[in-house]
Amino acid sequence: MKKTIIAVLLFVAGSGSVAASPVDSTAVPGSIVDEVVWVVGDEPILRSDIEQMRLQAAQEGVRFKGNPDCAIPEQIAVQKLFLHQAAIDSIEVTEAEISSGIDQQIEYWIQMAGSREKLEEYKKQTVSQMRAQLHDDFRDRQMVQKMREKLVSDVKVTPAEVRRYFKDLPQDSLPFVPTEVEVQIITQTPRIEMEEINRVKEELREYTDRVTRGETSFSTLARLYSEDPGTARNGGELGYTGRSVLDQNFATVAFGLTDPKKISKIVESEFGFHIIQLIDKRGDKINVRHILRKPVVSDEAISQAIVRLDSIGTELRAQKFTFEEAAAYLSDDKDTRNNHGLMANTSESGRTSRFRMQDLPQDVARVVDTMKVGEISQAFQMTNERGKTVCAIVKLKKRVEGHKATVTEDFQILKDVVLNKMRNEKINKWVTEKIKATYVRMNGDYRDCDFEYHGWVR
Repeated sequence: MKKTIIAVLLFVAGSGSVAASPVDSTAVPGSIVDEVVWVVGDEPILRSDIEQMRLQAAQEGVRFKGNPDCAIPEQIAVQKLFLHQAAIDSIEVTEAEISSGIDQQIEYWIQMAGSREKLEEYKKQTVSQMRAQLHDDFRDRQMVQKMREKLVSDVKVTPAEVRRYFKDLPQDSLPFVPTEVEVQIITQTPRIEMEEINRVKEELREYTDRVTRGETSFSTLARLYSEDPGTARNGGELGYTGRSVLDQNFATVAFGLTDPKKISKIVESEFGFHIIQLIDKRGDKINVRHILRKPVVSDEAISQAIVRLDSIGTELRAQKFTFEEAAAYLSDDKDTRNNHGLMANTSESGRTSRFRMQDLPQDVARVVDTMKVGEISQAFQMTNERGKTVCAIVKLKKRVEGHKATVTEDFQILKDVVLNKMRNEKINKWVTEKIKATYVRMNGDYRDCDFEYHGWVR
């Protein structure tokens, strides 16, 4: 069968020249399918890199500012500036973070395509192949994001600066604030039968025995059976993690491990039941593998929790006690019961009780959407942020209809506008200075481009 002839152009460091390097022994000189069009520092940008980004942008409906032929290579070049600085500053991204980002992307694609099978048919790849292809891209994206966050971590804005910025701004230039709501919640966790808990524990004991006997590896079992989607595909590996970000029970057992050849006892966390294997310790951080198994909640237990909550709701509507009192004494939701049941929305600017509808948990948003202020819902089933099945009732405490922002009513939103403006200004200044201090060489086709940043053309 006739072999495909491929040649790749490699930048020859120090000479500024470009040479063809055949990948196949039958390659014919001059059969070029790729070439270096930019060099940033010691990093080449290939024409195929540009075409790949162009194709991906088209698939996702992304539009570029200005001429895409100029904007795309510039965007890649800016990314390489951030990656270079991230390497200097020892910025790290864990495999768990990469896997989580890939999971979200794949899930979005599946929703758009309609099913996993349709996605694979459209992409002409298996999901596993997509994950492998996305890995390096997502690693770089997250390193760039962390580097950007580090660069602007010291940017602050005062109330006076916010008021001064919007004082003379025309009314039609003020941002529009979408409808926001404040929601109180009471949850009840359905009781899990002891028989089901014992079944899960027996599975975990069996996994431990299989690894101990040398039949298989811990990482293989994690890929096959762990119910933690963020780590399962990486063999259960968490990446180097500090104690404070882990569940307390999990952290106690994980940090107590000393022998990588041994597997921990079964530990219960707020997510389910785990077994843990030590990989390495580095200072105050630890890297472990784990397998998570979640007991299945029975339909009967869910029904019983629904009945209990509907009874509570009936008494609340009869004003036998307040929602705040019920949340404090009857709710299983530790994140809200000490705050009168009021749900909190965490963003870059801090915590607030206001939610846009799209920021609420999907199950809650579906119920709240048709409610009136002061109304208490019927009980419903939902999955909380820890992946557990719970039942809930909610009260719509407040609804603020969409409107033009004002300093008195929407100070936090306007503060975010000014803060983002100041952060962007600092990023732009950093990129401009970084370009001046970095070796840049580009194909002559790009020298007449109207770039966003000055200094590319020397």
